[in-house]
Amino acid sequence: MKAAAARQSVKSMTGYAEARRESDAWLVRVGLRSVNHRFLDLRLRLPEGLESFEPPIRQLLRARLRRGHVEMTLHVEPARGAAVQVNREIAAAYLRVVEDLRREFNLTQEPDLAALLRLPGVVAAAGVAGGPLGSFGDEAAERLRQQVSACLEQAVVHLEEMRQAEGRSLSEEMQRLLAAVQDRTAQMQVLIERSGPAYALRLKMRLQELLAGAPMDPARLAQEAALLAERADVNEELARLQSHLEQFGRLVAGAGEIGKRLDFLLQEMQREANTLLSKTPGLGPEGLAITELGLQIKAEIEKLREQVQNVE
Repeated sequence: MKAAAARQSVKSMTGYAEARRESDAWLVRVGLRSVNHRFLDLRLRLPEGLESFEPPIRQLLRARLRRGHVEMTLHVEPARGAAVQVNREIAAAYLRVVEDLRREFNLTQEPDLAALLRLPGVVAAAGVAGGPLGSFGDEAAERLRQQVSACLEQAVVHLEEMRQAEGRSLSEEMQRLLAAVQDRTAQMQVLIERSGPAYALRLKMRLQELLAGAPMDPARLAQEAALLAERADVNEELARLQSHLEQFGRLVAGAGEIGKRLDFLLQEMQREANTLLSKTPGLGPEGLAITELGLQIKAEIEKLREQVQNVE
């Protein structure tokens, strides 16, 4: 297969494409539909008699696509103007079944000739198939296989173009949401630095409660002070969150097969956001503002996850 060398970009797993190719004997049509999936999941629908075409079709799709639930439908029929022949034995067998059913159920409706000609094995391209689809010789089968492969290649190119176009829209939306999270994280950093006196007051009040009415072991006092300070310190969580945001931005800018890595980073971001929220109650106005920012960050991260589910 010949893939055009192009700069990689974010790809969506959603897309649809069709292609058709016609020869003197056959009209071939291929339809591809793709939606999101954790892995590459292929579902092929081939005409009866062309089961041997499935392995090369799967090989071609696996070489070009990485993730997504992909449904591929292949239609093969005699080309317009091509001489056709009717397998009268098969047609007669179908008609006998129809006649038996008419008598058994007392039906008066006449057989539909057009529907009969569409039944498997009734019509074939003269001089090519010589019988039902797939029963022709090796040379004719190879010509049809090449025609199917060329049609599928064309459909894959169209599908990739649509997935890339969808990917550009995804990338723009993810960049917008990422900027919102970064902005709220920066606001949270300012508020946390401003809330230093509130942390100190909280620690002082807690120590006064512990010391009220009775002397306290200095070691226990130091332990309590360290515990309160640790619970109040969110610098580590903020640093990790900022690091994840930077990695996320680099992946989106660099593109490629990034969906799984982006999803992992978003899980880590949610974990840091949850920890930030658990450490900020009871700190006055700054605490309430920090909590509000934390909730907004969680909401934006969830929106990012919705977008990432569609990234290859």
